Amino acid sequence: MFDIGFSELLVIAVVALVVLGPERLPKAARFAGLWVRRARNQWDSVKQELERELHADEIKRQFRDVQSSVRDTEAQLRASGEAVRREAEMMRQDVARHGDAVAAAASDEPVMTGPAPGSPASVAQHVVAPDAVDAQTPPRDAMAPPGIDGTSPRATPAPVAPDPVRLPHTDDAAAEPPSPGNEAPR
Repeated sequence: MFDIGFSELLVIAVVALVVLGPERLPKAARFAGLWVRRARNQWDSVKQELERELHADEIKRQFRDVQSSVRDTEAQLRASGEAVRREAEMMRQDVARHGDAVAAAASDEPVMTGPAPGSPASVAQHVVAPDAVDAQTPPRDAMAPPGIDGTSPRATPAPVAPDPVRLPHTDDAAAEPPSPGNEAPR
């Protein structure tokens, strides 16, 4: 702030002591300190306000830069979209012009849908599981997904005979009431 060295401060202190005297010097020093403190606080508040305004201006400038870059990107996307639309329209016109000739040339050949003949996928479409020739179950396609129980369509589960009803086992010893020494714990 000010370029005041130690020697200048010493001269000011000696002059103040001579002029004010030892009784009034502490009071004057407090008063001067109060005014210096107020001046510093005022300067700091002005400095902070300037920094806030500069920061706000910087944010506004960055926002404008981002907006302009978004506008540029939007213009580029629109231009590329128009180019793609023009290409698609040219392709449609080309297909419309040459499509009839291609369709006429291709009408002599059969159109193939599905897997190529003889490929594994073609063969698998028509394979029937060998154990599905039973009269009770209809034949299933080998490429069908597994059933709910998780079994493969090729491996049909064998019919399971129901378990015979089992009666509880009765012993002569179990039918007798417990004797006084063999009572069940309570």
